[in-house]
Amino acid sequence: MRADLYLAGSLFTAGERTWNSWLATELRKRGLQVCLPQEEVSAAVDPRKIDYEQIFRLCLEGLENSRVVLALLEGTDVDSGTAFECGYAFKLGRPILGVRTDLRSAGEEDGLNVMLRRACKGLVTIPAYQSADKVVSAIVEELRSIKNAFSE
Repeated sequence: MRADLYLAGSLFTAGERTWNSWLATELRKRGLQVCLPQEEVSAAVDPRKIDYEQIFRLCLEGLENSRVVLALLEGTDVDSGTAFECGYAFKLGRPILGVRTDLRSAGEEDGLNVMLRRACKGLVTIPAYQSADKVVSAIVEELRSIKNAFSE
């Protein structure tokens, strides 16, 4: 599936999965095609027998077929899978837009590891106490500033 955005982020708690799904839905309402790995994997993998190689391949395929990576860079140490996806996307030449609502400091002034921060073409930082709609609006506005991200 060709997508505008690959939404990379932690998906190991109910809260994370709910936030990811809500964000993908809101971005889709604004006309963007979103590849959300938790949906892709759920549709393709038998939950009784988890095939980690299949999950890995599905995620790589999603990255390769998306124009921009929207990376949720939360926590004091960003999710390792999200960090890998950012590195892979950077090597592919895909623009990465980081999103951070967790403003605890863990590195540079914006709280990110130097490698992740330098890989991002843009970074949306909004405190978690702001409305979720403000987060989505800021993401959409920042996506507009990533030149040629959606041309082809």
